[in-house]
Amino acid sequence: MAHHTALFHLRLNGGQSIGPSALRKLWAAACGSDDVSVSRMIYGSDYGSAGNTYSLHGPPAIANLHDVEIRLRQIFAEMSSATINLTSL
Repeated sequence: MAHHTALFHLRLNGGQSIGPSALRKLWAAACGSDDVSVSRMIYGSDYGSAGNTYSLHGPPAIANLHDVEIRLRQIFAEMSSATINLTSL
């Protein structure tokens, strides 16, 4: 695998979470490449209402990030229970 860089940060709202395998699969489908990885950071655990911020990583030269973002949003919209906050980096 080539060197990866974080391309998007993702938060699922309402205490939702997703496993790394499922998230990687969704991310690969959105960007059209298996050369991707994901990571998770926990936030807010010291003050209650903890949650997760997921980072979506890929090669720095992924083509047309705007289209990838649209596909990501569509994928999560199709998951009726998923509400997201997606940030491109």
